[in-house]
Amino acid sequence: MSKIKYVYNPQTLQFEPHRPPLKSKLTKIGGFISMMIVSCVGFYFVVNEYFPTPQEQALEREIDQMQYTYSGLIEDFNILAGDLEKLHQKDSEVHRMIFGINPMDEGIWEGGIGGVDRYENLRNLRESGEIITESLSKVEKIKRKVDLQNKSLDTLYRLALEKEKRLAAIPSIKPVVEDALKRKMRNLSGYGIRLHPVHKVKKLHTGIDFTAPRGTPIQATGNGTVIRVENRKSGYGKNVVIDHGYGFTSLYAHMQKVNVKKGQKVVKGQQIGEVGSTGTSTAPHCHYEVRVNGRAVNPIDYCLDGLSPEEYKELVEKASVENQSFD
Repeated sequence: MSKIKYVYNPQTLQFEPHRPPLKSKLTKIGGFISMMIVSCVGFYFVVNEYFPTPQEQALEREIDQMQYTYSGLIEDFNILAGDLEKLHQKDSEVHRMIFGINPMDEGIWEGGIGGVDRYENLRNLRESGEIITESLSKVEKIKRKVDLQNKSLDTLYRLALEKEKRLAAIPSIKPVVEDALKRKMRNLSGYGIRLHPVHKVKKLHTGIDFTAPRGTPIQATGNGTVIRVENRKSGYGKNVVIDHGYGFTSLYAHMQKVNVKKGQKVVKGQQIGEVGSTGTSTAPHCHYEVRVNGRAVNPIDYCLDGLSPEEYKELVEKASVENQSFD
């Protein structure tokens, strides 16, 4: 049985049962409900903090694994960035040392990407914004450098092809195919003032006379196009001129037989004829000339094949002796 409170009523001069107002009841009920809500919320946070659900535990393990994997990716990324810098350095050395041109400007290589901040929204992430935007910025920079390096390598490739084409075209081997020339130099008359064998006067001999048995193969000394084939009774006799491009031409004279035609493409080492003694000649030999931009130069500087330094020295010495030419 509940305990009833009584209060004195001065109007009726009696003690009457006390009845609390509705507002007071509502206040008590509201306070109780608020206390229950606070207790429930506090209990919920305590349970979540110290007693995670299986799903939350799985998510935590997944996050830990992601963090571990991400750390490994960052390490690999830094290694990749270092390798790219080494490749760029080698690229610069190749430009300078092999091709003699200026490498890529470092300002372009290290330059950033201007414009609007592409990661503004990500920066607002409180926990991960900074690390995400930093990683994406690094990736963007590496992608840009890879693109620059690809373009630079394309340029190097084109330069290498052009250099290879140029090296194949420039005269660089002896015109007479004879093994004996590699080991023992026989009669040879070089570039310079020589006594003409017929006219017996000294004049400039603009080539080298390689003596060899009649019919010995004569080869093109570089890639090029045949621009002249002549058969003269005097002078150079049967002769061929090849245009190698880059300002270089070569002449092969006193041939017994010619195996090429005007306009024909030839490659280095291809047989173009045979040694003979046609025209103004006193013995079977190949008179060989090299011209650069129309000016005769010493062909000895363009006879580099199959010779050791000692053999090349011997060739130079024999070619420099002031003797009688064969034509």
